[in-house]
Amino acid sequence: MSTVQDRPEPARLPSGENGGTADRKQRIRRRLERLLGIAATEGNELVPLRNGDRIFPAMLEAIRSAEHTVDMMTFVYWRGEIARQFAEALSERARAGVRVRLLLDGFGSRPIEKDLLEMMDEAGAQVAWFRKPLWISPFKQNHRCHRKALIVDERTAFTGGVGIAEEWCGDARNENEWRDTHVRIAGPAVDGIAAAFSQNWAECHDLLFDERDRFTEQAAPGDAVVQVVRGSASYGWQDMQTLIRVVLESAEEHVRLATAYFAPDEYFVDLLCAAARRGVAVDILLPGPHTDQRVCQLAGQRHYEDLLACGVRIWQYQPTMMHAKVITVDGVASLIGSTNFNRRSLEHDEEVMLTVLDETFTGRLNADFDEDLKVSERMVAGRWKRRPVAQRARETLTAPLRRFL
Repeated sequence: MSTVQDRPEPARLPSGENGGTADRKQRIRRRLERLLGIAATEGNELVPLRNGDRIFPAMLEAIRSAEHTVDMMTFVYWRGEIARQFAEALSERARAGVRVRLLLDGFGSRPIEKDLLEMMDEAGAQVAWFRKPLWISPFKQNHRCHRKALIVDERTAFTGGVGIAEEWCGDARNENEWRDTHVRIAGPAVDGIAAAFSQNWAECHDLLFDERDRFTEQAAPGDAVVQVVRGSASYGWQDMQTLIRVVLESAEEHVRLATAYFAPDEYFVDLLCAAARRGVAVDILLPGPHTDQRVCQLAGQRHYEDLLACGVRIWQYQPTMMHAKVITVDGVASLIGSTNFNRRSLEHDEEVMLTVLDETFTGRLNADFDEDLKVSERMVAGRWKRRPVAQRARETLTAPLRRFL
């Protein structure tokens, strides 16, 4: 395994050879609306937030300003000062009479400190657990709630990749400050994020809504078209798989994929290769030496040889754990949310993803991608093919676990 110093050119806006920007956006929109059966909404405002130094202050400010309701769900709620800050903010609002609901995954949030739960309970916040392992069947234990969502006063929402833990604090300056992206949303798409919360809350709590839910009409503060897609654990082909398939097959110039966990099945590897073979520039940005899931990384690395051979460019992020979940297409469309490019996200877990049709927002995400590539190493096909036998053996040993990664 080795690297080279060249970098891909920054993503270009569509040239218009197969239609202008508006035509491309409309084509992707109609494909997704028809094939998923989920209407996109217009008039949304989205603000991308890069790393904890910008994400956490924005979320905490929104909570502290709440006047009616705060609904929050997360897969990870661990320990540390930031965990305490969120608990204190939620507790303060609950004591002030705001309806506060917090939904924690029964597996991912197990490390939460008990005194934080007691603080929130005493303040009047409602805390529910999604599928606590001791309470459910072994089959259900494999299907987790990986969604991240915060909805404040039914008007402002946040989603993305961030968990509530010290690992996400900072600005990706060293291995202790993870790299991630979240987004703040205002407009009609907030209802889609709220629906993702309600769907999982309904499984865990008897009361779905109360008199503090006003069900007000949404304003249209921006220009972005947004479709909210929910992935749910069940048998067969899922909406999240359809979403990824449509955007990859719709790409004409450039696909940029950043994901924390890359362990797809052969079908999605073939989709990436097919895009590259028809002339689409495909760049995949993955964790490098600082990954928190080495087994998942090994499972994905078994595909590197085939992907590199068909022209896909693979990059490994060097400073810290790369935890973002972002896909951009042709400078006009982007996906952002909780979904990783692995079988667990696409087949097993509850997820939520935004499809955003907006050049400005997509351009911001592409600019962040360019910055990330400056501190990433590119995998070289010939050298990767000559990787040590021990590396190949470790990749092979992941075979029994791949459908769960």
